[in-house]
Amino acid sequence: MSGMLTFLRVCLLALVALSPQWVQAADSDSAQQNGDAPIKVNAAVELPKMQKVLDKIKQQVSGETNDTRLNALNDLALELSGDADALIQGLIPQRAQLQAQLAVLGPAPAADSGVKETSEVTTKRSKLESQKSKTDDQIKQAETIKASSINLSAQIVNLRRDALKTQLALNAGSIFGPRFWAPLTNNQSDDSEKIGDFIDELKTAASLSFEPGWVFGTISWILAAGLVATLGRRYLEQFLAWVGINHLPEGRLRRSFLAAATALTTLGAVVLAFNFLDLAFTRHDEVVDDVRVFADKLVGLSIFCGLIAGLGRAFLSTRRPSWRLPQISNEVAMSLKPYPPLTAALVFIFQTVENFNSSANTSVATTIFANGMTALLIGATALSISIRTNRVRRRMIQEGHQPEARSTLVGLIQMALTLIGFAIMVALVIGYITLARFLAYELIWMGIVFGLFYIFSQLVTDASESLFSTNNASGKRIQASLNIDARHLGQVAALLGAIGKTLLLLAAAMALLNGTFGSATPIELVQKAIEFWGGKGLESMNIVPAHVVNALACLAVGIWVLRSVKRWLENEFLPKTTMDKGMRVSLITLFSNIGFVLVILMTLSIMGVQWNKLAWIVSALSVGIGFGLQEIVKNFISGLILLTERPVKVGDLVSISGIEGDIRRINVRATEIQLSDKSTVIVPNSQLISQNVRNATMGNAQGVATITLTFPLDIDPQQVRQLLLDVYNDNERILETPEPSVSFKDLTSTGIVLAVTGNVASPRQVSGAKSDLLFDILTRLRKEGVALSAPQTMIIERKDGKVVLQDAAE
Repeated sequence: MSGMLTFLRVCLLALVALSPQWVQAADSDSAQQNGDAPIKVNAAVELPKMQKVLDKIKQQVSGETNDTRLNALNDLALELSGDADALIQGLIPQRAQLQAQLAVLGPAPAADSGVKETSEVTTKRSKLESQKSKTDDQIKQAETIKASSINLSAQIVNLRRDALKTQLALNAGSIFGPRFWAPLTNNQSDDSEKIGDFIDELKTAASLSFEPGWVFGTISWILAAGLVATLGRRYLEQFLAWVGINHLPEGRLRRSFLAAATALTTLGAVVLAFNFLDLAFTRHDEVVDDVRVFADKLVGLSIFCGLIAGLGRAFLSTRRPSWRLPQISNEVAMSLKPYPPLTAALVFIFQTVENFNSSANTSVATTIFANGMTALLIGATALSISIRTNRVRRRMIQEGHQPEARSTLVGLIQMALTLIGFAIMVALVIGYITLARFLAYELIWMGIVFGLFYIFSQLVTDASESLFSTNNASGKRIQASLNIDARHLGQVAALLGAIGKTLLLLAAAMALLNGTFGSATPIELVQKAIEFWGGKGLESMNIVPAHVVNALACLAVGIWVLRSVKRWLENEFLPKTTMDKGMRVSLITLFSNIGFVLVILMTLSIMGVQWNKLAWIVSALSVGIGFGLQEIVKNFISGLILLTERPVKVGDLVSISGIEGDIRRINVRATEIQLSDKSTVIVPNSQLISQNVRNATMGNAQGVATITLTFPLDIDPQQVRQLLLDVYNDNERILETPEPSVSFKDLTSTGIVLAVTGNVASPRQVSGAKSDLLFDILTRLRKEGVALSAPQTMIIERKDGKVVLQDAAE
């Protein structure tokens, strides 16, 4: 791990070297902490400057429509808010110091107290009170500037979103029309002049870097960038692979670690290389600000290009197919190998062109042309990926090879890739260039977010399981240190994995809803499409199409999360607890019912349903509950009572109204009872609450096997008693505790009635045990010559006018 730490230190030092302001800030902080430069806040000078900056930003925002300039103004507003907050944090200690000094002087004595103080104390108190009042006013003014800056930033964001929505709905002309290709065919003198001026600025910056005294540094930084992007990435990746093989426990953690390491090393190498190049050409003091801003944008763009290339290499893993994280056949992986670097190159080239146009302030036609070419190539790449993947799979089938089994999620991803690529092409053909460009970059951004989520969710899950596994050294040490059972470690691992996935899911959702390549989000794009095609919503119920889209998205995500958590509880977490199966099923069912209710309520809330406008629905439900829905509601409430109080649970052997069987499922309305012949009886939940129910297995009850026999009066009772006890004691199903017993039940004219009783482990074993016992008893009785008493039947006959009773045996 020392090599990894060394690499991180080199990265941090390189990043710090790129920004002299960071170094200055760090030196300033260090000096302040060491007492060399005490903190001194001159609010009287800073506050007027901040107010002027705020007023200037407001003035520029009021008449600005360009998205790039609005973004820059938003950054200035946020920076101003941070400066105001820093000023407040600097003034608060000064106010506390003044308050402490006033507390030492104490309050001014009352006029009638007879106490007099010196004029110096009075003057000092007045001066301190004046300074404290002035400081309070400065803090309030700074807080006002901070709040105004934050509000201005929110307004700028709304302006950018509205501008983007407007641009998405504008038709700039089809790519097949002459209007789109006009920048190439027509002589745009203004654009040519602007582009030429900016190229001259770039050439000047490059020439400054090769002036005497700067050549060695420039060449050194260029060589460092090349070495980092090639040898540095390769050897670091090999080192991390060696670490994974030799220092990580065997299992899935090695694969997920290598995938994450591959993505991060590629990202780090690309970003460091571009930072070194930026430092090579813009470190000269005479480089103009436009060139510096353009270079900074390229450095920021390198992050996304590095992520695209790194995630592609991590997913495909063509050099180590056995370590490939997703289930992708080697043929498909090799066919897709060129696409990640190709996509990264396309994004970098066309984003560079767009940034160049923005820096050169070219015309709208040139900007639209660049956006259209960007969307065209990215959309064609997306369709090419889908077509090539299907072609490789078909060829594998024709050659007799079975391709990998694709999951539903993979199929949905490929379908979405195809549909979005097709939508980009359609938008370009009909002339919605901005919309096509937006879809192209949102497709790339969603791919980056989903790729990072997949890799790191696998890494978190595998790391949690490996850390607490008793098969590894870490798990054994934790178990020995805490002296806990292995299943508890499994529960902790499952919980940590679920918490990690939840945090990653929230981060992914926030990233998707705050898209990077555009100021609008995918949800807003759907909303715009609905508004574009018309439809003002159900105004009477306060339901608008935008709310409906958000509500449907919430419903889909909520159901997916609910089912995922349910599967996790059912398959991973609850089986590792000491709960019995019935308790686990009851908890899962209760969680599902409550979860669905919460998801539905949240969906209705997001949809904007106002319950005061649904009085007629509530009235209809009331009438329905009073008549037809009464039994349904009663059974539903009874089902909740069964799940919470648990008088019966899944797996219990119950009998109710002459029905006896095992409970297989407790639903919302009814309970399923499986009989001995495997048929199922549906019993309403209300009957299990209102009627007498016999639960034969509640409390781990034992079964009782009792056999009652009638013997003749002339038998030897002790001999028969011992024979019956021997039969019970020899049977393997009869428990030793409590021991079997024989009781004298009755003495009748037909004989002696004896009952022999023994316990079995479960009521379900009673029937089989009694059958075996009866076979054994009859066999031994016949062997010992002991007969059972025959039932006596009396026959009534009339002889000679008299009634005669005669035994049937005679």
